Amino acid sequence: MSTQKKTKWPVIAGVVFIVAFIAAMVFSSTGNDQYRAEVCVTFEGRTVCRNAAATTKLEAERIGASTACTDLTAGMTALMQCEQNSPRQVTWKQ
Repeated sequence: MSTQKKTKWPVIAGVVFIVAFIAAMVFSSTGNDQYRAEVCVTFEGRTVCRNAAATTKLEAERIGASTACTDLTAGMTALMQCEQNSPRQVTWKQ
């Protein structure tokens, strides 16, 4: 019976760790939506719009533009050039 008790503690510790990890992920992702926006970026004749959320307007706009530029470009140089441009359109959401 002592072998059974020894094997229970690692299992319990593992379950507690997984529950704590999931709780931390949910907590960190739910407090991040104070400002939400759809950001449209045009680069080399193509336009892409992406959604973003952040704790500040500036950060939400930057995240949306960066995500759109990632989809529009194929290399690091083009990505940096795209991110230097102002977004074509920013639509703030409630």
